[in-house]
Amino acid sequence: MVVEILYFEGCPHYEDARALIERVSDELDLSPEVRLVNVADVEAAERMRFLGSPTIRVNGRDVEPGADERDGFAFGCRIDARRASLPDARLVRNALVARLS
Repeated sequence: MVVEILYFEGCPHYEDARALIERVSDELDLSPEVRLVNVADVEAAERMRFLGSPTIRVNGRDVEPGADERDGFAFGCRIDARRASLPDARLVRNALVARLS
């Protein structure tokens, strides 16, 4: 299992995303490969379908339900409906468990 954290240089939240993944992985007794993916510019953001920093993908799929169907991209911070800069731990947990099967 590969977990990617897509971020832009200077993002204040990507290390928190890594800590979240490690915590949830430990709770589930998993050891995914965690990769940091630096999105360098707007062109890279468009090519990678980057929805903002940090983006967490498990085996290539965004942990946020419905995110894979979005058309747009963003070269900036990712804020969810809760106005939070990180996905809810339940979304990360659900994504990790779903990719086990």
